[in-house]
Amino acid sequence: MLNFCTLFNSLYLTRGLAMYESLEQQCPDFHLYIFAFDDRCHQTLTALRLPKATVISLSEFEDERLLTIKPTRTPGEYCWTCTPATIEYCLERYQLPSCTYIDADLLFFDDPGILVKEMGNKSVLITDHRYTPVYDQTALSGRYCVQFMFFRNDENGRRVLTDWKESCFEWCYKRFEDGKFGDQKYLDYWMDRFEGVHELQHLGGGVAPWNIQQYTFSQQGETITGTETATGKQFGLVFYHYQDYKYCYPKGCFLGQYPITDEQLKIIYKPYIHALAKVDKQLQAAGLQGTFHEMMEIPRYRRSFGTKLKYYFKGRVGEFFRRSYITG
Repeated sequence: MLNFCTLFNSLYLTRGLAMYESLEQQCPDFHLYIFAFDDRCHQTLTALRLPKATVISLSEFEDERLLTIKPTRTPGEYCWTCTPATIEYCLERYQLPSCTYIDADLLFFDDPGILVKEMGNKSVLITDHRYTPVYDQTALSGRYCVQFMFFRNDENGRRVLTDWKESCFEWCYKRFEDGKFGDQKYLDYWMDRFEGVHELQHLGGGVAPWNIQQYTFSQQGETITGTETATGKQFGLVFYHYQDYKYCYPKGCFLGQYPITDEQLKIIYKPYIHALAKVDKQLQAAGLQGTFHEMMEIPRYRRSFGTKLKYYFKGRVGEFFRRSYITG
């Protein structure tokens, strides 16, 4: 069995549930430990009675150290601070042999067990950002992404996890300072400092807006195959990270600042929009009314020098009229 943990509040609830449902479809044997970061999220998840999930409230999770740190961090910084602590909580509280942290805004297209199998007997798995060169943020944000991280409950795994947790408790802010950034830059040194750390080689684990420009995709049935344009290497897409995805008024979505092709919009983003719409309908059918995601206004259309091209879907779910606008 694969044990996963994640954390999110009510504004990420639809994304977290879409991710959970994709695990149900792709992973034959798993359990997901969800840390609900506000009361509304906890109440909603508890009411849904997800068969392969354990919902953990903040009152269960937070200890005196975290409660002391909490007022010194923004909500986002506090979530980053808590990430290693959630993994440690699962390993200790539930006596798990291993636990994999996953971000709430992932969607799985294949069994993530493929990725874990690659690491063999190693204790820790980390994933490279694999930035497209023009978008390389390694110097500021780090080489590795806190998105899919496996920790074995053994001596090497716990050594890395404890070091990461203590580092985050001491300093975890959304700014670059003294070679640190959030919870992420700490990972840059793990391959050299610790034993048993494996860097994922499978290109299908960690495709994201900042690296998708390096790949083309094709689809046969439910299988999505990627091809690295520089080498021609093919791979099966395991998960995609929908970073910076936002809902827009009235019925649309904001896909972020990175360029995405029509093919990628159709193959990668269309399933996510459908998955989120399905979750919305399920919540309404269960009598759980309200907004379980953040909304943003559509930026005003204007042209100015040096601006970025962004993409926006507008229309009923299922109608994908790509619309580009330039905004400052």
